[in-house]
Amino acid sequence: MKISSAIPVLALAALSITSCGSNNEKATMSDNITLLESELRETIASQDSILAIMNSIGEDMTRLKEVEGIVSAPSFAMESPERQAQITGDIAAIQNELATRRAKLAELERKLSSSNTDNANLKKAIATLKSQIDEQESTIKSLRSSLADAKIQIESLNRDIDLLNERVDSVNVEKDNIENQLTNELNTAYYALGNKKELKEHKLIETGFLRKTKVLPGDFEEEYFTKVDKRTLSQLPLLSKKAKVITNQPQDSYNIETLENGLKVLNITDPDRFWAISNFLVIQID
Repeated sequence: MKISSAIPVLALAALSITSCGSNNEKATMSDNITLLESELRETIASQDSILAIMNSIGEDMTRLKEVEGIVSAPSFAMESPERQAQITGDIAAIQNELATRRAKLAELERKLSSSNTDNANLKKAIATLKSQIDEQESTIKSLRSSLADAKIQIESLNRDIDLLNERVDSVNVEKDNIENQLTNELNTAYYALGNKKELKEHKLIETGFLRKTKVLPGDFEEEYFTKVDKRTLSQLPLLSKKAKVITNQPQDSYNIETLENGLKVLNITDPDRFWAISNFLVIQID
């Protein structure tokens, strides 16, 4: 884009005007010089505009490369929504700037087409810049596609996280239920009240002539027992004036109290020791 060769031509023309020719010729030559000066200024202005646009496009290419590196990184899907919105805004800003520069190049082309100067180099530079803008717009299109894919990936990831959280919550609920169930089972105890005959009929004791009474033989009837919670049972009304514990609870872990009406009541004074050996309690009330 060499423009300096036009200056000697202008100087030579000016010399010719002062040295020879009629007044009409001088006037024509002066008009030509004025036209050349105008075209020279336009050419220099066009050259400056092209250089400015070229520098701006170079800056945009650098920015696009940075954005492209961010969007193509595997970690982009994990970026915050604010960061992703910022990247999207940067891409839109670059696209708007490219559209502005394309319009300026079109205006320069129009001016050069109507100019009488030799502007082949400028036209070539404009064509190169337009090609670079096309490439950048293609890159932007690809980036927008990547952003759309990233959005789908993020939405899918969020759905997976929600499903995982639901599964974790479900597992935690199930875990809590199992823990509660196990805790309740560990704290479940059973007791049975009855006279000797009833206890024998329900196979809770075995007796015989000259034979020691056997409590809770292997095939005793569990259905006869009442289920209780060891954590809340501290006193058990026996509804009888006679009562004795015939299972093997430690004697120092409980006492049998006589109420004013003569009826007996079992007080458990040390629950841990009371239920340490067995979760079954049999009380004979005759």
